[in-house]
Amino acid sequence: MRSGRRRGRTAALVIAAMLAGTAACTAGEKPPCDEKLAAAFGAWARAGFSGAVAVSTGGRFDCLAGYGTADDATGARNTADTVHSIGSVSKAVTATAILQLAESGKLSLDDRVGRLVPAITGPVAEATVRQVLLHTSGIGGSVGPDDRPLDRAGAIAAINRLPLAFPPGTDDAYSNAGYTLLAVVVDTVSGMSYRDYTLAHVLTPARGRPSGYFGPPGTYWATEGNGSLTMTVRELATWTHALFRGALLAPEPTRLAGEPGHPVGEGRSHTLGGWVAFDASVYGKPIVAIAGGGGDTGHNTAVVWIPEREQVIVLSSDRPALTAEELLAATVPALVAGNPLPTPTTPAAGGDPAAAAGKYRLETGGSFEVTVAGDRPRIAALGADAVAALFPPRGRFSTGDLRAHEKRVLAVLAGRTREGREEREAVEAEHGPITAVAAGGTVVADGEMRTYVTVTTRDGPRLGWYAVGEHSTIEGAELPTEPPALTLVPSGAGGYRPDDPAGTGPDVTLDFTGGKLTVSGPAGTATARRR
Repeated sequence: MRSGRRRGRTAALVIAAMLAGTAACTAGEKPPCDEKLAAAFGAWARAGFSGAVAVSTGGRFDCLAGYGTADDATGARNTADTVHSIGSVSKAVTATAILQLAESGKLSLDDRVGRLVPAITGPVAEATVRQVLLHTSGIGGSVGPDDRPLDRAGAIAAINRLPLAFPPGTDDAYSNAGYTLLAVVVDTVSGMSYRDYTLAHVLTPARGRPSGYFGPPGTYWATEGNGSLTMTVRELATWTHALFRGALLAPEPTRLAGEPGHPVGEGRSHTLGGWVAFDASVYGKPIVAIAGGGGDTGHNTAVVWIPEREQVIVLSSDRPALTAEELLAATVPALVAGNPLPTPTTPAAGGDPAAAAGKYRLETGGSFEVTVAGDRPRIAALGADAVAALFPPRGRFSTGDLRAHEKRVLAVLAGRTREGREEREAVEAEHGPITAVAAGGTVVADGEMRTYVTVTTRDGPRLGWYAVGEHSTIEGAELPTEPPALTLVPSGAGGYRPDDPAGTGPDVTLDFTGGKLTVSGPAGTATARRR
């Protein structure tokens, strides 16, 4: 049975408690942060951001600052030298190692991975290194849950069992397993372990030595190569500048690290360096970016390189109230344009959270439950109709996309794919035969679609969610889990809206009057009566 996300293992650094949202700048930095940047990031901290920020131009830091509490037990504050999980940003480190080995002649990007690693005998053996770097190899998903011990031999066995979603080079599918495979390639071709090689040749030369790895050495290969690194924002900004200024690679591979390699739509392309390149149609200037982490713990890191100014922006967060990716989404247009950063809107005054607390039922069968924590109401949606009303799609996902995702999830959990059959077997081994799987609505969270399902076994029903790619590979899952929920703030005139300072969440308003809850969104309104 799945437990937690599978994009960057964050469990080892979980900090469970509420945000302490005032700024704390690193001691000895003169100045710690440009005055305008400090004012803007301070406003975002008061709105919920907890973590650290590094901004450098031409290799010189414009801002190094920390916000909120890193350790509630000791009261230690976040600084630019606080260690954060960087999740899938680790892929850029792995890709750089591969480009170095290609530069030294120890491999070619067009070598088949099965030739480089004879132990790789499964379907992916015919894919090239280039295809694995660009997520076009056909291999999808992960080699196992992030928090479950897995050694190198187990990872190779899992890779060999993975089917291809498409012939190599004919399509694309984001793959954590692919970057675990690349870590095996580094481990085999370099003559050193993956970790020893990256420390000696990829990280240390840039003074970006990582602050640690997750788990004992060699026992968590599910994240090796794709999400195992932890770093500070200072280190990560220094490393990024060194990479793109040619300190780690010769000029040609340096260019390849940030150049579009395989288009994925909407002005975006995967690069051979593990990054995503955005053309000028997206933000007005070409940039490259990468992000990793996420999930309910809020551990999340986002990095942007703006070539025109040789500028690096690194954001790391440690709480889910406002993640690094959400903050970047709200500020990156201004950062790229060189304009003053926007600041979050302040919630309206008023509201009576206690009066809104209770359970509300839709005529179509779904329900909402409103609870109060402190002075903020929190609303959870139970049932597909309630989820659809509270979480309408926003941004690049449409209602049709959400419906298609739900169909893929149900097909996978019905055992129509090899990975789906393995998932059923894992659940049944712990809880007995699955007797029913019912869809409970689809939301967009952390940039991906997640379909909630109720899985009924001998032990009773359990709510969970699954993220399944276009080629029916499981990209993330959590079973059991809590219902999808939003924290609310007053919107004026007695109404409420989501506590969403970055403006990336559901576009809905809520009104509690006359024993009824009315949820209004782009597709209309839904009314539920208090039970």
